[in-house]
Amino acid sequence: MAAHNELGELGEQLAADYLLKKGYTILARNFYYDKAEIDIIAQNEKDTLVIVEVKTRNSDFFGDPQDFVKLSKIKLLVKAANEYVISNNLDVEVRFDIIAIIKNKSIEKLEHFKDAFYYFI
Repeated sequence: MAAHNELGELGEQLAADYLLKKGYTILARNFYYDKAEIDIIAQNEKDTLVIVEVKTRNSDFFGDPQDFVKLSKIKLLVKAANEYVISNNLDVEVRFDIIAIIKNKSIEKLEHFKDAFYYFI
């Protein structure tokens, strides 16, 4: 497996562990729909579904991890979230969060951005 894939998987596990410690319930990981993938689908309030995009980098030399969530990715996340809500017949609010992680031998930094972007479904 390529090193960047291993870092991404590690970041997703760190994010999931963080969410669990904060009282979230993980409903799904790596949910795929069409060309979209949602890293983590979680819930911490009965009526709010939290769609989490995890961005992991080994440094911020080229920018903060959260800056790599582009409009094209947001559109795919919204499409996949919509499918998840419909296919599970849910009546919930949907919130989109980003968990940005910098992880290397000397640094492990995690930031959670709630309501990272807005959408219309």
